[in-house]
Amino acid sequence: MNNKRRNFIKKSIGTSLLTVLGTEVVFAKHLPEGIQPIILDEKPTEAPGKHKEMLVLNERPWNVEAPPHLLDDAITPVDKMFIRNNGNVPEDINPDTWTLTIEGESAKTRKVFTLAELKKKFKHYTYQIQLECGGNGRSGFAPQTAGNQWKEGAISCAEWTGVRVKDVLANVGIKDDAVYVGYYGKDRHLSGDTTKVPISRGVPIKKALEDESLIAWAVNGQDIPVMHGFPLRLIFGGWAASVSGKWVEKIVIRNKVHDGEKMDGTHYRVPIFPIEPGSKVPDNEFKIIESLPVKSIITYPKSGAIIEESRTLELRGHAWAGDLAVSTLQISIDFGATWQNAELLAPKNRLAWQHWSAKVKFPRRGYYEVWAKATDTAGTSQPMVMPAWNPAGYLNNSCHRIAIKVV
Repeated sequence: MNNKRRNFIKKSIGTSLLTVLGTEVVFAKHLPEGIQPIILDEKPTEAPGKHKEMLVLNERPWNVEAPPHLLDDAITPVDKMFIRNNGNVPEDINPDTWTLTIEGESAKTRKVFTLAELKKKFKHYTYQIQLECGGNGRSGFAPQTAGNQWKEGAISCAEWTGVRVKDVLANVGIKDDAVYVGYYGKDRHLSGDTTKVPISRGVPIKKALEDESLIAWAVNGQDIPVMHGFPLRLIFGGWAASVSGKWVEKIVIRNKVHDGEKMDGTHYRVPIFPIEPGSKVPDNEFKIIESLPVKSIITYPKSGAIIEESRTLELRGHAWAGDLAVSTLQISIDFGATWQNAELLAPKNRLAWQHWSAKVKFPRRGYYEVWAKATDTAGTSQPMVMPAWNPAGYLNNSCHRIAIKVV
């Protein structure tokens, strides 16, 4: 497409949206091709135990996310934490009789611990940990893929308390041939078939033995809510939250890549090589998702904010980068034509998100979008628009943006 036609289309977009937005789209000429200004149409549905503004994607199983402005807290409150379940919540949970079994081909022995024994036998640790659904941002892919159409809110960063996975596994004994750790929970398959498990995933042994990898029983100083895995769940920060198994009753030390439910096919996998959007790929050309890509959100103000002309707007949000840290966070008000650095704080601990803040001024009245772009310590930045398309809609880490109207 030649430059004259591209500029004409961008100008036409800005003109046609006047009736919807009620104002000029300032910097419309910089709007990336294929991107439309934000139209606000979120309609929350109440979920049990959750903030009234949480967005319900599914009720069976429960899948619930937070609008970005609800994630403004430094430590995510439980009522604003997203829910991603694959099966039904276990029935008749009794923490007094709950047990955790450790076994597997690469375990030197087999041991069974009660919850009380875990708390008494091993040292307790508390870490603030980012948990994010691998499909967070799925709604931004085109063509659309199957699965819950998450926007930006399938992310949380709460404080988790428990014992380290490495300490429990060391007590059982790890053989030299160990390569993976898998889990089994007590959640029930949606079909009701008791011979099936809804999900059983895992991580390489190296990830399992990190200091921040926990078998947790508390979040933000309280018992984990049932919907989030009470009485025990795994916490593996920086990777797709599906590896942080809920209602965990068994951990297996494997001498091969764990082969539990949702470890095969396109489940939590992406193509080894970039593919054309909408195309199909053989299962043997996929790789398992591990550390998640660099990402950020704007948590203040809420998208759609109206401010007076000449006023300075204060912005804030969070940024994270899987196993890595974030080195810089930048803001743009002209669709990425120019960027300014935000103030970025260090994480509370490894695998916690980082808070950022910035101030911006707008040149005149009209419609604007504020875009946030994070860069990790390896030098990789968020793409401005949709990253590499994949059939299951994972790993969309394109820049988060909010709408602002200056009057």
